[in-house]
Amino acid sequence: MDASSEKEDRKDEAALQLDANGNLRHLLTLNGVDKALLIDILDDAERYLTAPGSIPSRSQSLAGRTIANLFFEPSTRTRASFDLAGKRLGADVLNLDVNTSSRKKGESILDTIYTLEAMQVDVMVVRDASAGVPAYIANHVLDHVSILNAGEADVSHPTQGLLDLLTIRQHKGGFENLKVAIIGDIRHSRVAMSTSQGLMTLGVGELRLISPRALAPDPETVPGAHILDNLADGIAGADVVMALRIQRERIGNLDGIPAIDEYFANFGISQERLKSAARDVIVMHPGPMNRGIEIESAVADGPNSVITQQVTNGVAIRMAVLERVSRIMAAQ
Repeated sequence: MDASSEKEDRKDEAALQLDANGNLRHLLTLNGVDKALLIDILDDAERYLTAPGSIPSRSQSLAGRTIANLFFEPSTRTRASFDLAGKRLGADVLNLDVNTSSRKKGESILDTIYTLEAMQVDVMVVRDASAGVPAYIANHVLDHVSILNAGEADVSHPTQGLLDLLTIRQHKGGFENLKVAIIGDIRHSRVAMSTSQGLMTLGVGELRLISPRALAPDPETVPGAHILDNLADGIAGADVVMALRIQRERIGNLDGIPAIDEYFANFGISQERLKSAARDVIVMHPGPMNRGIEIESAVADGPNSVITQQVTNGVAIRMAVLERVSRIMAAQ
């Protein structure tokens, strides 16, 4: 896929997600998804949650449908949760990665997609290190096929954003009066982008993005957010604190990137630093965690941590999204 194709495919990305009746067909980004649809997806996900130790929620709403998980980049949580989500909805699930794909042998991405369409795959869950790939695929699939973005370069990770929103809502009830602090490598984090987009759409009271200056985002990518380089200012009075890892695999030039000890000293979330946040602050992390770098183990495993709940919510969110796009298939 060349640069001009990527630009053209991404231009109408938000509109591409919905069918003519406004129903969700693809999920490529949270940018442009309206508040009502976000809330509907969160509400749907709540219905798939069960108490710890009980049998997970199941249905046959995707019985007879086939989901292909195309992970051209490593993943543990996202891949496993999409796999479980599809199976718990009764779908047949096919898992592929770059080591088992003919794309590694030189096959074009569209030839891979057309091969899967010929096998009657209905939903393709795509993770790729290159920006624009999910939208590019969505522009070339058959009318009944849905594309779900499972992580796209440093651009977007919409289902992670949704599960973060669900976790915050469960503990805080809403968003309007919240102070949310996201700390770490904002510039290269697709999680920070998607979660920020969702928070702004849902009317978060204050969004603070805290990072070393070399890892700060371009202001135009997160309109309305407060961009800070001082952790003490960013965490003071925060109701939600989310730590991010440094995305070293996405950083070409490491100049200006703090060393591990320096990073933890200035931006690591510790019990001591958390004292300046709200008393009922919740602590989040999308994983994988680097303990002792972006977060102290005592915080990650402490009473304010909701990190494992994020993982639980990930399965429910992905079930909700899969079930929602399946409605279009059923109508055709």
